[in-house]
Amino acid sequence: MLFRSMAATLFFVASAAAASAADWRSRSIYQVVTDRFATTNGLTGPCDPSARKYCGGTWQGLINRLDYIQNMGFDAVWISPVSANVEEETAYGDAYHGYWTRDLNTLNPKFGTPGDLKALGSALRDRNMYLMVDVVVNHYAAPPTNISDKIPQSFDFTSLAPFTSANDFHPQCFITDTSNQTEVEQCWLGDASLPLLDIDTENPTNFEMLRSWIVNLVLEYNIDGLRISDARYIRQSFWRDFAGASGVFAMGEILSDNVSYTSDYTQVLDAVLDYPTWFTLVEAFSGAKGNFDSLMRTVLESQEKYASGLCMTGSFVENYDQPRFPSFTKDESLIKNAITWPFIHDGIPIVYYGQEQGFQGGAVPSNHESLWSSDYHVYQKPLVQHITDLNAVRKLAINSKQNFLTSQMTFVPQLNDNVIAISKPPLLALLTNAGNSSTATWTIPGNAGLFLKGQTLVDVLTCQSYNVDPVTGSLTVESRYGLPQVILPARYLDSRGSLCTGAAQNSARRIMRNHLSVSGVAILIGLITTIHSFI
Repeated sequence: MLFRSMAATLFFVASAAAASAADWRSRSIYQVVTDRFATTNGLTGPCDPSARKYCGGTWQGLINRLDYIQNMGFDAVWISPVSANVEEETAYGDAYHGYWTRDLNTLNPKFGTPGDLKALGSALRDRNMYLMVDVVVNHYAAPPTNISDKIPQSFDFTSLAPFTSANDFHPQCFITDTSNQTEVEQCWLGDASLPLLDIDTENPTNFEMLRSWIVNLVLEYNIDGLRISDARYIRQSFWRDFAGASGVFAMGEILSDNVSYTSDYTQVLDAVLDYPTWFTLVEAFSGAKGNFDSLMRTVLESQEKYASGLCMTGSFVENYDQPRFPSFTKDESLIKNAITWPFIHDGIPIVYYGQEQGFQGGAVPSNHESLWSSDYHVYQKPLVQHITDLNAVRKLAINSKQNFLTSQMTFVPQLNDNVIAISKPPLLALLTNAGNSSTATWTIPGNAGLFLKGQTLVDVLTCQSYNVDPVTGSLTVESRYGLPQVILPARYLDSRGSLCTGAAQNSARRIMRNHLSVSGVAILIGLITTIHSFI
């Protein structure tokens, strides 16, 4: 009884110190596939994604390369699942990704030791960065002892832990109808070659083991947040209890393009990945025929239906499960426009490792390249600088506007179908899908009320200055080569910061001149008043 009381006390103390959902709103997340990010000794041997083999990335390797991540402005890192996976080679290769669990309570030795994972958490905290760990709760993986289409198949349950009996899992049946929610929650993912055994989460004993595991994992390794894999495959009421027990921020993966379906999970989890917008985002920015109207409709519907609008979502262009954006288009302007989206979105921006290097891998496993193949170069890498600037301007906006993180993005109507204007004060993002051979034009009418008449604005991506019309208050902006622009009033820039220091200095001089002019008038008026008093 004393031990349980002490454990409960430790849990509540840790929960009190944990980063809240509100804390996570201000963060920017860099997602890594642990096995593909960095090796312990810095060796950069070949890694063929199509082979589906372990390539040697570790937690210590990640620690050694944290400067690379932090220097781009990220302050949270999302890593692969950490539990021990199936060790033998399967029909689909090795479990290098971490999603084929066999033992929840043991760490994956391929990634390092418990001490290494603790050191990663400590290293991140020393940098005021958060650690997000991917967790797989829905299923285990177990190669069948009889590969056959005949169901049920047989398994060696003694190789699994802590669930060691067929009774710990739902009866075997593969999901064939994703519109049938009961089937989605009760049947299995995978196939006859590699079934993913669906844990019976309705069983109270199983739930208690899962709850105990996540509490211990969070406490032991100082985890700040969870990314929950395959959240739609377990009943919603489970997540409220499980995420609540963890005591930390939890963001669920709901792989669906349906806003209404996804919205239900926003009632039981802190956040969800913004998949419905992702589907329309990729289509909108893949070329000049992309549909911005569909993208805007999805955003507006999500703002209306989600528990916290889009403010508690993870916004992304690429991730572990989906083809990289440059596999759809090689147009650098389109790529830059798409990458800009998550940073002016209402939610938490997420960048998938290698995105900054312009990796072009298509569907799994091609999009699991080793980052060391890039030599971690940052110079003459336009997307590295682009993402660094986007992180900087988002932080500037957060510090400049108290309600930036909770106010909703709005759209300023445009006559041209190939452009979109997004207002999230103090930022105005001007994006286009016209491509790099075009000149894009946006018009912001004075009655939009975004800026003051005559105000000086700066695009922080090019440091180009603009002046709002002093009479009408309107603004017309052109962008050569179809590049995105993120505009804000020049007065927000800091001459000591990293963004457009020249424009910031000019703005400071302009403010000083105005101040001196006003002061001069005040002195003159004071002198006239003094002289008048002697007359």
